[in-house]
Amino acid sequence: MTDSPHSDNVEEALLEQIDRENLPKHVAIIMDGNGRWAAQRHLPRIAGHREGIKSVREIVTVSRKLGIKALTLYAFSNENWNRPMKEITQLMILLERFLNKELKTMMENGIRFRAIGQIDRLQDSVAKLIHSVEDKTKDNNRMTLILALSYGGRTEILDAIKKACTDIQKEKLSIKDLDEKSFSQYLYTKDIPDPDLMIRTSGEVRVSNFLLWQVAYTELYFTKTPWPDFRKRDFLQAICDYQGRERRFGLVSGEQDH
Repeated sequence: MTDSPHSDNVEEALLEQIDRENLPKHVAIIMDGNGRWAAQRHLPRIAGHREGIKSVREIVTVSRKLGIKALTLYAFSNENWNRPMKEITQLMILLERFLNKELKTMMENGIRFRAIGQIDRLQDSVAKLIHSVEDKTKDNNRMTLILALSYGGRTEILDAIKKACTDIQKEKLSIKDLDEKSFSQYLYTKDIPDPDLMIRTSGEVRVSNFLLWQVAYTELYFTKTPWPDFRKRDFLQAICDYQGRERRFGLVSGEQDH
C-alpha cells in the first residue's frame, strides 16, 4: 500500500507541530495486534508478524531522524512461550532474519542494539546472534534500539532482587544503601533511562507486565490501530500528544520549573 498525497500532507503538518526541544528521550512500544490483523484478513498469524516488521523498520527510522535516543519494543514476552511451538519457531526465524538484515543499517546509522529479558531461554543460535549484534553495535551512539525478548516485568524485578540479595550476602552492598537509584542498577535496563512515553497499539488499555518499575512516571498513549498498520503518521501523532501534556512527576503544576 502506498501513501496518498493526503497522507504525506498530514505527516508534514505533524512534523511541523513537533517541538524538537521537547522530544521524549526514550519511547517504549507494546506492539500489539499482529494476530488480529492477520485474522481479519483470513491470513495465518505469521503474516501479521511479517507485516509488523515493516512497522518496526519505519518507526526505528522516524525515531532516528527525529532524534529520539532510545526505542524499546516489546517483541516477545515470557507469556508468549505458551503459544504454539510452530508460531514460536516462526517468530525466532523472523527475529534472526531481521537482525541479519538490519545490522548493516544499524552500523550505517549509528544505532546501538540491545536485548533485555531472559535471553538464555532463547535457542542457542538466536541468543548467539543477539550477543553478536550487541557487540558489533556497542560503540554506536546516535540511538539505541532495545528489543524486549523473553521478557516479563515481574520477572525482571525478581531477578533484580536476587542479584541485590546476593551482593548483600557478599557484602558488596549494604541494606542501608539500597534505594531506588541503587536498585535500578540491578534491572535489565540499568544503563537505559526510564521511558518518557509508552505506546500500546491495537486497542488494549493495559501495560501487560512491561517495564513495570520503569514506567512509574511514564506518559501512556493507547491507540486502536493494530501494530502492522502503525506507521510514521501514527507515531508522529503519539509524539504530538505527548508534547501536549504537562509532566509534573508528583509536583504541583509549574513547580518543577522552580
